[in-house]
Amino acid sequence: MGDSPDLQANGQNNRTCQTTIEILEDSKPVVSILMFSGGLVGNVLALVLLGMHRKEIRTKSSVFCILVTGLAVTDLMGTCFLSPVVFISYARERSLVGLVGDHTLCDFFSFAMTFFGMASTLILFAMAVERCLAISHPYFYSQHMGRGFAKVCLPVAYAFAASFCILPFVGFGEPRQYCPGTWCFLQMEPGNSAAVGFSLLYASLISCLIVAILVCNGSVIISLCKMHRSQRSRRGSVPSSQRRRKSWFGQREEEVDHLILLAAMTVIFAICSLPLTVSPVFLMSAQ
Repeated sequence: MGDSPDLQANGQNNRTCQTTIEILEDSKPVVSILMFSGGLVGNVLALVLLGMHRKEIRTKSSVFCILVTGLAVTDLMGTCFLSPVVFISYARERSLVGLVGDHTLCDFFSFAMTFFGMASTLILFAMAVERCLAISHPYFYSQHMGRGFAKVCLPVAYAFAASFCILPFVGFGEPRQYCPGTWCFLQMEPGNSAAVGFSLLYASLISCLIVAILVCNGSVIISLCKMHRSQRSRRGSVPSSQRRRKSWFGQREEEVDHLILLAAMTVIFAICSLPLTVSPVFLMSAQ
C-alpha cells in the first residue's frame, strides 16, 4: 500500500529540514527561552535548597540527597550545553548544519540530547530503587546501602550513557537535523536499518526505565500504606498511642517527602521524554 499524500509531504519536509542551512518556517525562540529559563531557575533553586537543607541538619547528605543533587547538576549541564546553541542558531538565522558548514555541530547536539536524557533517567531510576529498598526492604538497605551507593551510581550512569550514546559515531545509529533546523536528534525514519534500530533501542531502554521507576514508586506507596495500617491497628491497644503516632509520622515524614518529589520528577520526565520515545514506533507503523 502506498503512502498517503500527507505522509509523502511530511517526508519531503523532513528531508528538507535535514539538509537546510537556514532556519525554516517563521519559527520563534519563545519556547526555547521558556524551557531554558525554567530549567536554569528550577535546577539552581533545587541546588540552593539542597545546600540549605544540608546546613540545617548539619549532617552528611543522605544517599537520596546525593542522587537528587546529581540529577539537578546533570539536568543543569544539559540545559547549559544545548540551549546556547539553539539561541545562536536563532540569532544568526542559520541551522545547526549552516552554522559550521557540516554535520559536526549537529552530531554533538544529538549526542548531548541522548546522553543527558539517558543519564538523567538512569539517576532517576537509581533514586527509585534506593527509595524502594529503604522503605520495602529496610534491613537489606541498612546492611548494604550507604553513601558509597550514590557515589558509585553517578559515575556508572554517566559511563553507561556515554558508552551507549556514542554508538552512532561508530556506525550504529545516525544523527539528523530536524525542523526548523535548530536541533538534532536520532534518525527515526525507515531507510537505514542501523539508524532506525538504534533509535528503537534507545526509545525502548528509556521506556523500560520509566516503567521500572513507576513499579518502584508503586512498591513504596504500598509499603507506606501497610505501615500506616499496621500502626493504626496497634494504636487502640497501646496506652501511649498518641506519642507513638507522632513518632511514626515524624520518622516517615521525610520518606513521604522523598516519595512526592520522586513521583513529581518521574511524571515530568515521562511527559518530556514520551514524544521522543514513542516517535520511532509511530513512524515505523505509519509506513
